[in-house]
Amino acid sequence: MSIKINKLEIENVKRVKAVKLEPSKSGLTIVGGNNNQGKTSVLDSIAWALGGAAYKPSKAERDGSVTPPHLHVVLSNGLVVERKGKNSDLKVTDPKGQKAGQQLLDSFVEKLALDLPKFMEANDTEKANTLLNIIGVGDRLNELERQEKELYNERLTVGRIADQKSKFAKEQEYFPEAPKELVSASELIRQQQEILARNGENQKKRDRLSEITFAKQRIFDEVQRLEEQIKSLQEKLSERRKAYEETAKDEETARKTVLELQDESTEELEKNLAEIEEINRKVRINLDKDKAEDDAREYQTQYEALTNKITEVRKQKTELLNSADLPLPELTVTDGKLLYKGQQWDNMSGSDRLKVATAIVRKLKPDCGFVLMDKLEQMDMITLKEFSDWLEKEDLQVIATRVSTGEECSIIIEDGYAKGSEEKPEAKQKEWKEGVF
Repeated sequence: MSIKINKLEIENVKRVKAVKLEPSKSGLTIVGGNNNQGKTSVLDSIAWALGGAAYKPSKAERDGSVTPPHLHVVLSNGLVVERKGKNSDLKVTDPKGQKAGQQLLDSFVEKLALDLPKFMEANDTEKANTLLNIIGVGDRLNELERQEKELYNERLTVGRIADQKSKFAKEQEYFPEAPKELVSASELIRQQQEILARNGENQKKRDRLSEITFAKQRIFDEVQRLEEQIKSLQEKLSERRKAYEETAKDEETARKTVLELQDESTEELEKNLAEIEEINRKVRINLDKDKAEDDAREYQTQYEALTNKITEVRKQKTELLNSADLPLPELTVTDGKLLYKGQQWDNMSGSDRLKVATAIVRKLKPDCGFVLMDKLEQMDMITLKEFSDWLEKEDLQVIATRVSTGEECSIIIEDGYAKGSEEKPEAKQKEWKEGVF
């Protein structure tokens, strides 16, 4: 069960002359009044009484007072906290009359409950870390956010490279008619040489035909001469005729062979050789474009893989926060910042900020059932009512100040006194007794 403030009595602290207050057990207890009347001094007194020397005002004793400050606080767990005397010594007494000290108070009094502005004025990261630490997921969430940031930066780099590769590939020239592989010039030269060799053999055969034809003619001429000498050269004529006939046969054979010959053209190969560098230039350009497109696809694949990893990390973050025991529904941490109802701190309403701060303070020390708040005049009456209703629902006690003298105020401070108080402690010089009010 959370511990709350049942009663408090304050004398001669800062602007307070004498104030008694019994706060509501839950909801709002508003200390009202005009400026410079002692409202904030009431909160400072409570903080000093329960928080210890660290919360002692630099000038605690009221100006003009002839008696030292006196603080008397009764808590719902039966503890009585008192500061009195010249040195404002602390005295803590439990229901059984046993004495205790500041250590006992520190065990259940949350420091931020006494100094809420410290949390309200913290930066976004400090607020978020406070929440994450109290729900026990700070380290894990920080690790996930580190992973997410690294993956995001890596994906950003890969995405930029993928875009560059894709743009480069699109800008490159392409020749669809070019072959897929580079053409070998040596192969074309070999083919050309083979054709030239075959053509050379054909030429030899043509030369041989010419030689045979010439020999035939020479023999014919000789036959004619021999015919004139037929009688004397009959035998020789007969031999030459035989030779003639054989040569004629050779001629016929050679002629038939020559007629069947057909020279191959090297024009196409010569054209290809002339164009091979241009062809290969186009092939290289096409290969470069194909490589660029492959690179772009590869980096796009990497980008998509990193996107999946980021999605998984974010899913883990969501699951981590969803499974955490958060102080408020709709309160979460995103990108190292508090979000409530989807809004960051600077976009929250004043009442939502107080709800968040109050809930977090309670979460820090669940046994601390009260929170001190200053300057509640930022809320209109409707918002004030909504905030009070929420506090009652949450069983939280808030003692707050407000520049107002309206009906919403539980007590009005006027010139250091609770308005309507009949007793003036300085005039009566009341003697405080433990447990007596």
